[in-house]
Amino acid sequence: MHQPSLTHLRDQDPGLAGLVEAEAQRQFEKLRLIASENYVSPAVLETTGSVLTNKYSEGYAGRRYYEGQQNVDPIERLAVERAKELFGVEHANVQPYSGSPANLAVYMAFLNPGDTVMGLSLPMGGHLTHGWSVSATGKWFTPVRYDVRADTGQVDMDQVREVALRERPKLIWCGGTAIPRTIDFPAFAEIARETGAVLAADIAHIAGLVAGGAHPSPVGHVDVITTTTHKTLRGPRGAMVMATAEHATAIDKAVFPGLQGGPHDHTTAAIAVALREAAQRDFSAYAHRIVANAKALAAALTERGFDLISGGTDNHLILIDLTGKGVPGKPAAKALDEAGIELNHNAVPFDPRKPFDPSGLRIGTAAITTRGLVPAQMAKVAEWIDDVVQATARGEDKERERVAGEIRELLAGYPMPGWAPAP
Repeated sequence: MHQPSLTHLRDQDPGLAGLVEAEAQRQFEKLRLIASENYVSPAVLETTGSVLTNKYSEGYAGRRYYEGQQNVDPIERLAVERAKELFGVEHANVQPYSGSPANLAVYMAFLNPGDTVMGLSLPMGGHLTHGWSVSATGKWFTPVRYDVRADTGQVDMDQVREVALRERPKLIWCGGTAIPRTIDFPAFAEIARETGAVLAADIAHIAGLVAGGAHPSPVGHVDVITTTTHKTLRGPRGAMVMATAEHATAIDKAVFPGLQGGPHDHTTAAIAVALREAAQRDFSAYAHRIVANAKALAAALTERGFDLISGGTDNHLILIDLTGKGVPGKPAAKALDEAGIELNHNAVPFDPRKPFDPSGLRIGTAAITTRGLVPAQMAKVAEWIDDVVQATARGEDKERERVAGEIRELLAGYPMPGWAPAP
């Protein structure tokens, strides 16, 4: 049963209520290994469904364009102060609707149309909004890109410096969506200083690890930080932009009125809840368990002959090249989903296949760590993945039902925040 209860939804829209319950049960019964997904706490769920969704609060605390902000202003201030304290930053804006608008705010704060921006190319693990051609950021600005090394699968900092010195970008991005290794913020900072560029760190995937001390922080090295508030941070679907005091006004003006109107106050409040949760001692232990699970799973997959980009992981994320397994990423991902293992197909560096039908799989351990799984269980997870991938390569599907049943049996003993089977 859903927690909080869906009593009113069942009465007014039973069909939709059934779909919500079915999704909750699906999340309960599957190994959720999508690197950008997690489970939020019941407190976050309650907050996102609260009466705060009724309110409109265009502007900032103490400077609104609507009346009736007596409670919303303290909520937003609380979220801001908690973000500043948790990450050790001088300024935080908690209003962006999601990660892409947060990144767009950085462009609006520092660049003019046509200016040069530099980021990790999308096929190498970067993000669309770091200047990729199909994104507005690649159409409105002049993008230049850096890559990972073919021999190591890691960012080539010599190439980063070479490109930056040649192209003189006004903005440099570090971070991305499929980076399994530690981001060298000091090295990026040195290059940015040498070239006079603004340095932005996109820590959407690793924010929870940074908050929990399981990944080095970009604070003190970069000018501005963007992040989503879900993924490893385990909050609602929202985003933040954090910066030094020097850039606070430019960032705030870029978010509002530059890009959006009123913030989503129910999300702001849920971000505040998640930030309080992330400030607790047990969250640090959780962040380190995420990494321990990822390392154990990477080692187990390697033992079974999987080719891991960069040879392993330093964080929550594993990127697999399935070329040697004789099956592309997309059919493997679909087969694994049917077998109770939720992940996503993903391009790998220098991938010869098309982006919608790539060679790889992307895996993350944040959600299964929330459920309580530990490193000792990762060998079994790797075995399940291997069984299904091998069967798929042979054109067989008989393994899927067996694996799905074993996973349901395992996960029945691990509670899920926000839903439990009916007694």
